[in-house]
Order: sequence, then structure tokens, then C-alpha cells
Amino acid sequence: MFVVAPIKGKVISLQEVPDPVFAQTLVGPGVAILPDPGPQIVLAPISGRLLKLKPHAFVIANGREAVLVHLGIDTVLLNGAASALLAQEKQMVRAGEPIMRWDPDRVAEAGLSAICPVVALDAPLDAVTGAAEGDVDAGGELFHWSAGGLR
Repeated sequence: MFVVAPIKGKVISLQEVPDPVFAQTLVGPGVAILPDPGPQIVLAPISGRLLKLKPHAFVIANGREAVLVHLGIDTVLLNGAASALLAQEKQMVRAGEPIMRWDPDRVAEAGLSAICPVVALDAPLDAVTGAAEGDVDAGGELFHWSAGGLR
């Protein structure tokens, strides 16, 4: 399954994320995106059910596979000040469909990191392949998730 980029920016490794939970792939493998400046529409990375939707993060599941998109690090502290929800929790979405508006500049102004981890939850570390490099557009291919058992 292809996972698409939820935002526009530069692809970086999870190891560069300033949070050990992501950097050590404790919740699963994936990549992170350093967002381009300015407001963005955040897109669904896969088709499926929007299991969890918060102003700072969301999870979409397609069967046993689920992808977490975390909009910045410690952005829960902003209480939604940098985002506006466009979708509703539990709804079915298609890859590339808008989930929320988000402003990484507001995150940076608050002194927080706007790096956006995109994680294949509970997947084996070798399940993520073909990760994009360099700049990526929202909706562009981000990585391939090889179907397989959960960790």
C-alpha cells in the first residue's frame, strides 16, 4: 500500500525527530516531513476510517493497518490553536482527502517543532520501503507499506 504525504515539505528520517518515541520508532516505522512555511491543508495518507482525530494528530486505519500523522512535536500544548478540523472522527476517508487546516508557522512561533512524523503504527521495521527523498507535495507518494504481520 502506498502512503501519501499529508503535507508539503521536505522528507527527513524519523531519527531526526526531536522526540524519542518517534526517533526510536517505538510506535512504528515511517518518515517525517519538515513542513513548508505557511498554512496547509492536511490530507489523509491512506484510505480508511478516521479512528482518532485531534487538533495535533490523527490515525486512519484500513483493516489492521493504521497510519499516525502527528502535526509537530508537543503540539497538544497548543490546544488546537494551529489547526481547524475539516473531517470528523470515525468517518471514512480516501487517501488525499482533506482532514484539517494546519499552520506550522504558528507552531514555530510557540517555540515548538513543526516536524510531522508519519508512522505505520505497530508495523515491522522493514515494512516501510521506498521512502520519498527531498521535497514532497501533499498527496505525493511518501512511502510504501508492505503488508505483513504486526510487531
